[in-house]
Amino acid sequence: MLQNFFSTGPSLKFFDPLRLMAAAMLMLVGVNLAGCGGPGWSGEQAELPVGLTETVEYTLGPGDRLRVIVFKEPELSGEFEISGTGVLSLPLIGQVEAEGLTVSGLEDALEAEYADGYLVDPRVNVEVLNYRPFFIIGEVQGPGSYPYSAGMTALNAVAQAGGFTYRADQSRIFLTRGDGAEFSVPFSQRVVILPGDIIRVPERFF
Repeated sequence: MLQNFFSTGPSLKFFDPLRLMAAAMLMLVGVNLAGCGGPGWSGEQAELPVGLTETVEYTLGPGDRLRVIVFKEPELSGEFEISGTGVLSLPLIGQVEAEGLTVSGLEDALEAEYADGYLVDPRVNVEVLNYRPFFIIGEVQGPGSYPYSAGMTALNAVAQAGGFTYRADQSRIFLTRGDGAEFSVPFSQRVVILPGDIIRVPERFF
């Protein structure tokens, strides 16, 4: 469009100041429009990273307390906690690696263990009684670890920590999940928090 704008009319040896001013205004309008709705827009409707805005199947970890029911075997059933090394110590079969498994994955693993010379056609049900806590640090009123509740979002987590301090950057948080790296996401009610997550609220620069 700008090329056509400059090429209309006879060839000019010197630029017309009015023509240059008009072209600059057109470019400024175009930049502003692109910033309002283009692919890089970071407003409320911007897409968040995959896995942060939807419920994902929970993976077990140290500190999770479970109820394990082995059908028709009450002496093998009970409440157990995953140790700091990620194992579950159960009657008859001993230690079982539980960290990183989903609830259904652990059920399958336990059934396989009991079927290996202990029980005929075992059926196992696992229920999470208490999730491991999440952690929140930085510019909140009460940094520390807090009990996790199902369906928690970033907004719930900050509220549980007493809210932001006056120095907080309320536009974003930094999140560390599992053994992964810390990454920045917009602060939003849509961001799902999981047990064991570490949330860091940064300080604003102005």
